[in-house]
Amino acid sequence: MNIEDIKPIQIIGTQRSGSNLLRLMLNQMPSISAPHPPHILSTFYPLLDKYKPLQKDSNFHLLIHDVCRLIEANPVKWNCNLDQELIYKTCKRRSLLEIFKTIYQIMAYHNQASFWCCKSMSNSNYFSQFKQERLSPCFIHLIRDGRDVACSFRKILVGEKHPYHLAQKWKSNYLTAKRIERLAGPSKFVTIKYESLISDPLSELNRIGQLLQIDISNNVLNYFSSQESKKTAEAGYMWRNVQKPVMKENFRNYKNEFNDDEIKIFENVAGEELQENGYELEFPSTKHTYSDSEVRTFDLVNEELKQSIRNKKYLRKDLDSRRLQYQLLDELNLKLSTG
Repeated sequence: MNIEDIKPIQIIGTQRSGSNLLRLMLNQMPSISAPHPPHILSTFYPLLDKYKPLQKDSNFHLLIHDVCRLIEANPVKWNCNLDQELIYKTCKRRSLLEIFKTIYQIMAYHNQASFWCCKSMSNSNYFSQFKQERLSPCFIHLIRDGRDVACSFRKILVGEKHPYHLAQKWKSNYLTAKRIERLAGPSKFVTIKYESLISDPLSELNRIGQLLQIDISNNVLNYFSSQESKKTAEAGYMWRNVQKPVMKENFRNYKNEFNDDEIKIFENVAGEELQENGYELEFPSTKHTYSDSEVRTFDLVNEELKQSIRNKKYLRKDLDSRRLQYQLLDELNLKLSTG
């Protein structure tokens, strides 16, 4: 197989929507390579000016080197040794997106797969760069009831914590996905609801198979016994469930975990988008626009919640597994800001 013939898949949406579950299911297919994402684009695009001009060999080599270091520090390790010289020689242009694409292609080639899949959902923010450099993946938009997404974020190390901020994020990601759907077209885009995926996984995966023009095997349902699932679950609390079979009852958790005021806040911000996706509102007659003063209060509570979560004993493993990545990011920001 020619490495250039390996086709891209990009999962988009909001984290805590079952994206690791979907990734591990797809990774069970011999034709799909779906490693755990180190978030290459969202990490390096904000730093990119510090590496320019990329036409200078030493700068491009340095960017490749630092991207590889990020992958090596990823909490879930890749089963591929990255050859930086091979990456350099394989890149057809001097850009971060080309490095990203080339690394995923090499990983897929190593696994003898015909597709590479990235589940770094923030990559939806770089759709214009995808278009500019003619990278045309098949997009899988994974969506989950935003109130359950918000509940899940409350328990983990990363992300916002207040329902106001989480609703803003969920709504923004949904609207971005809808824009990509319009621009990419139906031959390159499918929306999968998390609730449907856990209810009837094979039917939903077959919809993805139709998009990719491949047959989906029943082996995808054995994802939880794979080595990749084991590695992912061992990396932290937030991924602990991926070593379990599909949890068919894992929905509407917000009814037990959020109080009425928190549900109202989320629905006030993103109620229309919830209804658009078939999620029934708990308080359909309540509509409130928040004042600047209220938002500032939400900001303060959000920061307090983020600080508090870092002290939870059950998240120590998550902190430990990310320590190398955090150290690298601190080093890069310091080096590039002073260099």
